[in-house]
Amino acid sequence: MAQNVRISASVLAADFSRLGEQVRMIEDSGCDEIHYDVMDGHFVPNITFGADVLASISNLTDLPVDAHMMVTEPGRFAAQFAAAGATTYTVHAEACSDLAGTLTDIAEAGMRPGISINPSTEAEAVIRFTSIVDRFLVMSVEPGFGGQSLITETLSKIGVLKAAGRGRELDVAVDGGVKVENAASVIEAGADTLISGTGLMRYPGGAASAVQAIRSL
Repeated sequence: MAQNVRISASVLAADFSRLGEQVRMIEDSGCDEIHYDVMDGHFVPNITFGADVLASISNLTDLPVDAHMMVTEPGRFAAQFAAAGATTYTVHAEACSDLAGTLTDIAEAGMRPGISINPSTEAEAVIRFTSIVDRFLVMSVEPGFGGQSLITETLSKIGVLKAAGRGRELDVAVDGGVKVENAASVIEAGADTLISGTGLMRYPGGAASAVQAIRSL
């Protein structure tokens, strides 16, 4: 089962002084995607990076990039991030005053639309958008900082979202505290994509060893 699960590496856990090298390491490790966390200091209490850094990363890899927009009203930046190389553009349901309109803007910019929900948001709040999204992202920690522990209660949302998307290619991802040690429980809950930062980048044997360990579950 784990062989079919996609693994996405969050560059939030990268050594920023060697970002180019780290991106190449992610690609060489066997990951399927790069996860790019954008934080604005407003929707979440942290600030990370924007479209210019993404453009530099995109030039170094052929891996798809998911821009995870922890940003208030993220639709404002859809065209900019599409131009920078984002493949998927995942927005928080809690951060959009017009979620349907935002998803339309994302699709029109040429990216795969995604919806993320915080631990306190029920899956039922977003299932009406199943027909117009490519990814649901279940936050298994509070958004804003890396290195937190996975909230196991959030995994029950995966089955609800998978059932709502039955009959179409819908990706349900989990982000937050995912590590080799708990990957089996996330996979068993039905996740299609495991997003991990410190669990991959700071795994004792390196990211390639972490990917291999997850694949072999």
